[in-house]
Amino acid sequence: MADDIEFIAEMENKVNSGTEILLQEAQRLLSTTDVQILAETANRIARKFSKDQIDVEMLLNAKSGSCPEDCSFCAQSSFYESKIIKYPLLKKEMILGRAQKAKESGANSFCLVCAYRSPPENDFNYICDIIRCIKKYLEIDVNVSLGFMTKERAKHLKMIGVKRYNHNLETSETYFSQICRTHDFSDRVNTARIVKEAGLELCCGGIIGMGETTDQRLELAYSIRDLSPDEVPINILIPKPGTPFESLHGVSPIDAIKTIAVWRFLMPTPVIKIAAGREAYFRGDDNLALMAGANGIITGGYLTTNGNEPSRDLQMIQDIGINQG
Repeated sequence: MADDIEFIAEMENKVNSGTEILLQEAQRLLSTTDVQILAETANRIARKFSKDQIDVEMLLNAKSGSCPEDCSFCAQSSFYESKIIKYPLLKKEMILGRAQKAKESGANSFCLVCAYRSPPENDFNYICDIIRCIKKYLEIDVNVSLGFMTKERAKHLKMIGVKRYNHNLETSETYFSQICRTHDFSDRVNTARIVKEAGLELCCGGIIGMGETTDQRLELAYSIRDLSPDEVPINILIPKPGTPFESLHGVSPIDAIKTIAVWRFLMPTPVIKIAAGREAYFRGDDNLALMAGANGIITGGYLTTNGNEPSRDLQMIQDIGINQG
């Protein structure tokens, strides 16, 4: 154990000096039995680089279901018979109302998410009109997740005031064919690069607990790091009935904490956001993740899963003595 503590301290010094953690070092961090020291150290790194702030985001599933992709974890895929509520792109008034609610709830940002491979032109233009209205009337950051992007569309989103574009890699390149067959890992990387080139902030993360190995979780982290993301959401699989992954059991809370902590060593500067699954796996102790390297949360619910009430999450942030960003 003493060796682990010394090694964790050595890795902290590397991070603070701007030196990247090597794969073999990350593997050793992930295998440590001293989870408390690992988490405390990751927390120090997060607070050093994030100025003791937590990014709070609320999202809206603005178009649900009928997605033409076959991602095995996703209840919105048209390939599976999942019992979710499906609906076309919501009306402008409803989306504006939800953005207002996000603002009133205390969120820093509002993310508009739609289940597309890529939006049809009419839908894209309609979404852009809604974004302009939000930016005109509300002081809240607007983020979007609309599937695959072209350079022209990404530049347009930047021009109308979108702050951040979400496009997760989901899992490692070596495991990707096990979760999706309708597009490739390289397709996701390409959109992430387009987003960065357009000057948008990149939100890019993944899902753990889909049957991948711990080494593949690290592989995913390094792939994300290489894209220079501004935000990295870590989701924990919530198995959905009707999907191929409905019988998987995700990960243990300890494994989730260790993953969050090690990803912080690998990526000291981005917002690392604990997202879907935190309520189910941490069972009220999700403040532990905010003391293990995370510095962001999604509040109020996810795409097809309910989440905590914003008031509960904001109180949690206050209770652990961190500022809302």
